[in-house]
Amino acid sequence: MSGRLSGKSAIITGSARGIGRAFAEAYVREGATVAIADINLERAAATAAEIGPQAYAVELDVTQQASIEAAVRAVEEKTGGVDILINNAALFDLAPIVEITRESYDRLFSINVAGSLFMLQAVAKSMIAKGKGGKIINMASQAGRRGEALVAVYCATKAAMISLTQSAGLDLIRHGINVNAIAPGVVDGEHWDGVDALFARHENLPLGEKKRQVGAAVPFGRMGRAEDLTGMAVFLASADADYIVAQTYNVDGGNWMS
Repeated sequence: MSGRLSGKSAIITGSARGIGRAFAEAYVREGATVAIADINLERAAATAAEIGPQAYAVELDVTQQASIEAAVRAVEEKTGGVDILINNAALFDLAPIVEITRESYDRLFSINVAGSLFMLQAVAKSMIAKGKGGKIINMASQAGRRGEALVAVYCATKAAMISLTQSAGLDLIRHGINVNAIAPGVVDGEHWDGVDALFARHENLPLGEKKRQVGAAVPFGRMGRAEDLTGMAVFLASADADYIVAQTYNVDGGNWMS
């Protein structure tokens, strides 16, 4: 199959559903072979089967170093190496400052920041050993651009991802590895159904009201969809982005300008 990512091997974390799945589908359309890397191997396998023969499932728990290393080895054995990584796996939570728990804090930073860092590290080592460079795409968020009263910890994890993208990008470009990030805004889907429910509880809103409010506030006129992000994900993984280093791109319907 020809395409902008023809012949490339990609691994996308947390890609059994949602935005990660949309990325996987787009990459396969562009000719890549994609590892659907997810903590739920059964769901990853079902997703890979639905996408087609260019997709395959890999079990991955980004909080466990042995799991990270095993997943990267599995991709190397399957395809000969990793050309593209999307650090998509993440967790959301919210609470007023005085109600934040250490358990929630530790869990979010373990997955969203440490998980992304050590996944990036393992893939970078593999790319360096292969000697052909590569593309690493981190998932930030508009939440990493500014704080929110109820979302301190999640916002902090995504601000950390923007900073990590800058540092890793500056370090790894000497190896021909481009590290950049995507900062989505509010993206409709299963994830935001859960977010809406949390806001409903903490802000005493009916279910669906927070989603309606944030969608109406987007300058574009609606919440984003997973498919709205795939163009940037394909671009940053392609040769067209070879001279782009350590940047975070807003794909948010105009919510944030930088």
